Amino acid sequence: MPTALITGASAGLGTEFARQLARRGADLILVARTADALESLAADLRGEFGVAVEVLIADLATDDGVERVADRLRDASDPVDLLVNNAGFGLSLRFADNDIDDEVRHLRLHVEASMRLMHAALQTMRGRGGRIINVASVAGFISRSTYSACKGWLIQFSRWANGEYARDGVSVTALCPGFTHTSFHERMGLAPGNEGVPAIMWLDAPLVVREGLRDAARGKAVSIPSLRYKALVALASVLPSSLTSGVARRGRI
Repeated sequence: MPTALITGASAGLGTEFARQLARRGADLILVARTADALESLAADLRGEFGVAVEVLIADLATDDGVERVADRLRDASDPVDLLVNNAGFGLSLRFADNDIDDEVRHLRLHVEASMRLMHAALQTMRGRGGRIINVASVAGFISRSTYSACKGWLIQFSRWANGEYARDGVSVTALCPGFTHTSFHERMGLAPGNEGVPAIMWLDAPLVVREGLRDAARGKAVSIPSLRYKALVALASVLPSSLTSGVARRGRI
């Protein structure tokens, strides 16, 4: 059976990735900061799908946490076939008013941790084959504070890595959803109908994960779930950044 390692697996898209992959017969390594939620999910997946599930407690905003997961990814005796870099959190768009330590932690989790885990995964995937999915956002295509900047980096790096390591049998895909029904937005105080975001712009987590897995299997560098968000990204590419950043202030993607 293939083995998938999922960060941020205790909630939201991470949990949905775990369920869909377990349904397909993949063994799992679930990574998050909190043990209780992971152990509960692991027990459910073992019972429902009969797959092997390993729990790895790690805070990826810390050096020790990242190294613990990187060590597991470098283990050639029990290699990982799919890495899903999903862990993340959001901040207020008011950069100058945010605590700078929070901003640095935000940057380390979204960019540095993802980069280090990709580097570790490539040590065992090159030549053997494998897939990496980096959960980014459509926010990465527009200008909107540090979240946009972090996701933009992840998209661009994924594009390069997908072309660079295709010759080694490794695909790298940036999954770029828009507003999605998960606890991520709930923790930010954002729900359907709030902050001027119409209900039609919200996606369901199962669709986002299903399309992300499909596009990764096809070797696509960027996956944008739903036709409406594909159209919005195309439109944003030809509009002035002053206009798109103004519109983006209305919500958090």
